[in-house]
Amino acid sequence: MPELPEVEVTRLSFAGRIAGASVLSVTMGKALRWPLGCEPSMLKGQKVLGVRRRGKYLLLDMSGGLLLIHLGMSGSISFGPDLPPAGKHDHFDMVTTSGTLRLHDPRRFGAVVFAPGEDDVSAQKLLGRLGVEPLSGDFDPAAFHASLKLKKTPIKQVLLGGEIVVGVGNIYASETLFLAGIRPTTRANKLSRLRSLALHGAIQKVLAQAVQKGGSTLKDFSNANGESGYFQLEAMVYDRAGQPCRVCGNAVKSLRQGQRSTFYCTVCQKP
Repeated sequence: MPELPEVEVTRLSFAGRIAGASVLSVTMGKALRWPLGCEPSMLKGQKVLGVRRRGKYLLLDMSGGLLLIHLGMSGSISFGPDLPPAGKHDHFDMVTTSGTLRLHDPRRFGAVVFAPGEDDVSAQKLLGRLGVEPLSGDFDPAAFHASLKLKKTPIKQVLLGGEIVVGVGNIYASETLFLAGIRPTTRANKLSRLRSLALHGAIQKVLAQAVQKGGSTLKDFSNANGESGYFQLEAMVYDRAGQPCRVCGNAVKSLRQGQRSTFYCTVCQKP
């Protein structure tokens, strides 16, 4: 599943090229996770003012509203002036004066939703409960620690929940907990101020590094230019069960948490 770094990398790969473009037409393929929320023809003539990101959502500010795009489990965005004809897994084409924006999503868990504005009920239903952006100045260490003190669940599950800090998905949760030296099964409210500070810094460092490396391409992720990411080649523990820890040489372990695979080192990560 594309996580925050992959979505940010996608945004950076086309935001500057589509800004200022006018919509010529919109074509929908098979139904996605949620309906568009308007007739596709309503988008014709609107101007793309800019592209932002909120958690794992791409937000296209339009002259007449807001377009929210979620990549789901296997989605990817393409943008360019010479895209080939839409295929069976291409479910949204927005043709603009600068090129065509296309959502390719074989599993159709992604979505494109139009809302009159970010404060509208339809937008807030998707964005309203998202936590703080980890790469922004709003991610305060003291507030992060205070929020963790209210959670009795394992710290990895808290990170995946996205209500305290948004966008730390499965890959990056394992990696940040390794960097912070925290066992993924440790209860969030048991973390000391010092350990939560280490985790805060690890979240920012790992996510920033992942964006710099173009995200992680485990199966078929690519940005809007068709380029793959390389962060997974440098992963310390993720998907390395049975292999030696890059720090201590002990075998990396795995377990299931909330139906997701977790990877960790029993030597480098303490309860």
